Amino acid sequence: MKHKFHFILLLLSLSGSQLCLGQDTSKIEIDSISKFDRMNQKMEKLFKIIPVPIYSYSSEAGHTFGLAKYNLIDLSPLDTVSQPSKISEVATFSTEGRINISVSTELNWHQGKYMVLGYVNYRRQPEYIAGIGNDVKLEDLEQISFDRFKFVNYGLIQVIKHLYVGAGIDLSDYRNIETDSTSFLIRDNVTGLKGGTAVGLGVSVAYDSRDNRYNAFKGAFISLKTMSFPSSTGNLYVFSTYNLDLRKYFNPWFKHVIAFQTTTSLRTGNVPFYELSMLGGEDQMRGYYKGIFRDKVLVDGQVEYRMPVWNIFGINAWIGTGRVASSYSDIVIDGFKLSYGGGFRIKVDSKHNTNLRFDFGFGPGGINGYYINFGEAF
Repeated sequence: MKHKFHFILLLLSLSGSQLCLGQDTSKIEIDSISKFDRMNQKMEKLFKIIPVPIYSYSSEAGHTFGLAKYNLIDLSPLDTVSQPSKISEVATFSTEGRINISVSTELNWHQGKYMVLGYVNYRRQPEYIAGIGNDVKLEDLEQISFDRFKFVNYGLIQVIKHLYVGAGIDLSDYRNIETDSTSFLIRDNVTGLKGGTAVGLGVSVAYDSRDNRYNAFKGAFISLKTMSFPSSTGNLYVFSTYNLDLRKYFNPWFKHVIAFQTTTSLRTGNVPFYELSMLGGEDQMRGYYKGIFRDKVLVDGQVEYRMPVWNIFGINAWIGTGRVASSYSDIVIDGFKLSYGGGFRIKVDSKHNTNLRFDFGFGPGGINGYYINFGEAF
């Protein structure tokens, strides 16, 4: 599937910096670099205050306009142990009536003892789905429209160094689900067509030894999250979700990083189609539209190389593979999809070593996707 979006990011216009390439004295070169640094410092200060305008166009959505904001903050200047807290917001509106509003947070305080991780999202926009399973055909792609509100939050407490445990809640509401009368969802009576409200309760366990949660150079991360949607909380569909995320980071030399990630997710019970495990997106299996391949089980992995180029600029490249299945016993090697690509980075927060990332992901058969986001993919 060809999935093209064109973004204009009205930030970090560095035209005011001059490199004086036509002169070859070391003094002028040093002065030029310091001018660039001074300009970058001004841009970082503006970045912390001013939202980033964003624009995209596609034939399905029309013209999409919006604002994005991202900040890393220290909740207490006296707390030198806690990782910085993240607050990220985005709001977009399209000429075809699509709406997407999200706020995500990662709050850390009290010398790293407490964390709250979560997001709230409202969107009214179509999704694309080709069926359920790993062998669906892209030419069978169809469009589904609905309104969605979702609130997910996990609170965690550090029990020993690097190890956290906690509980979570998931409040979801799906309304106005619309699809073509010939859709496989209607033909096969797929679970989820009625939509409705769901209330989930879960637990989380995490081990985190990363030196930086948003741009790690070394360390490891292991996370297990569960969520159960029982009938006792009024759910129309009774099901459970399980997500395991394993990451490892190496810093072989200078500021180069080799990062590994493996994830798997499992859905059990009467799972609505919009809560199945989905392959693709801006963080995993980049290049694939998230949700075209979906089922009860997902397995994927990726390795990424990150390196600095000059000053605030860097590049990256990755390769990954993954697939979905109805159960773990149905997973075979020849069903795995391929994801590969690269991108470039612009440091927008020197204090917390955080980048603005531009990624270009690809797969066989014309699969592609372009992404702009803050922080690394994993």
